[in-house]
Amino acid sequence: MTTPRKTRWAWVVATFFGAGYLKPGPGTYGSVATVLLWSACLYFHPLTAGWRALVTLVAAVIVTAIGIPAATIVARESGRKDPGFVVIDEVAGQLLVLIFARVVWPDVLLALILFRLFDIWKPWPIRRFERFPGGTGIVVDDLAAGIYALIAYWFLIGPFLLLIDHLPGHH
Repeated sequence: MTTPRKTRWAWVVATFFGAGYLKPGPGTYGSVATVLLWSACLYFHPLTAGWRALVTLVAAVIVTAIGIPAATIVARESGRKDPGFVVIDEVAGQLLVLIFARVVWPDVLLALILFRLFDIWKPWPIRRFERFPGGTGIVVDDLAAGIYALIAYWFLIGPFLLLIDHLPGHH
């Protein structure tokens, strides 16, 4: 019996370089890998808040553009509608929450927790997006969870950031 052929690039992307194979909770591993990679990149290449937000948004768009076809291919090749090991959707959604995050552990941890909460909970209408075909349904619900988490993040952190900006000695 022959093993079905896998489209290598799609499996590498969809599992986010293998993070999706980790258990338990591959989605959490995908989110943690995203947060760690994002934090490391910005630690070694610091950016102002505006540039950080723009670069993170562009990264989320690129991940989504590559992730949807990758997830479609992997779902088809695995014979599953939404394989648990496909975590590129968590990467895209997690990046959305990080758009306004500062590169300090409390902010990053809050962004991670909020995204996982909304991704698992899937309040209305997030679950409806899972009905879209192929990789679109796999990825778009996580983008919606990322938007919900970003809004919650801003309500929790935004006033604090505005206060800091108005303290003496801060620009």
